[in-house]
Amino acid sequence: MALKFHFVLIAPVFLFLLSVVEARGQDPLRFKEEIRDLTARQDSIWDPERETVVFTGSSSIRFWEDLQQTFPEVQILNTGFGGSQASDLLYYLDTLVLRYRPVKVFIYEGDNDLAEGKRPGQVLKTQKEIIDTIREQRPGTELVLIAAKPSISRWQLRRKYRRYNRRLARLAKGETYLSFADVWSPMLQEDRKLNRTLFISDGLHMNETGYEIWREVMRPLLTNPINTAIK
Repeated sequence: MALKFHFVLIAPVFLFLLSVVEARGQDPLRFKEEIRDLTARQDSIWDPERETVVFTGSSSIRFWEDLQQTFPEVQILNTGFGGSQASDLLYYLDTLVLRYRPVKVFIYEGDNDLAEGKRPGQVLKTQKEIIDTIREQRPGTELVLIAAKPSISRWQLRRKYRRYNRRLARLAKGETYLSFADVWSPMLQEDRKLNRTLFISDGLHMNETGYEIWREVMRPLLTNPINTAIK
């Protein structure tokens, strides 16, 4: 009887903790050391006297190492951290974005979330929390939501990714301070099949040709005001 009694008390707690993990994704504290090193690097190059644009999100941003060289006309900080999900970015938003007082923020999250089993609606909810937090702290900040990209290793999830991207585009269309960067469509061939030449050997991350496509998509969104740039 005693064992049964203790199980009844413990089981609801366990189920609650399990539901929190499922709702929020991985533990953001696993990135603690990486975030510390990342912010130390960005702090060393950041000029607070200049307007700042922040690119943040998961590994497709993290590995975009020539962002500043590609767009030298603006000060860019790359605070991408590999393996992150939208909930991780929300947790570290002050550290990775708000502290730099950006005039524009490019966000790439959702790719890992969807691959880990989250539904598009779950990811969109967290994206809205990110947007609302930035707008509350920095009302004049413009935001660019980058579509989840296609990839060889996750092509079997393409329908799920398309649903997410459609909803992300609709979210951006409804606000003057938001824009949607469609990197999905130009990474496909004319027959709507994936262009497999855009990736390195792991089938997930892009090579230089893939990033060249991203540069062309981002250029008008980076150099023009959101409400006049191509949606």
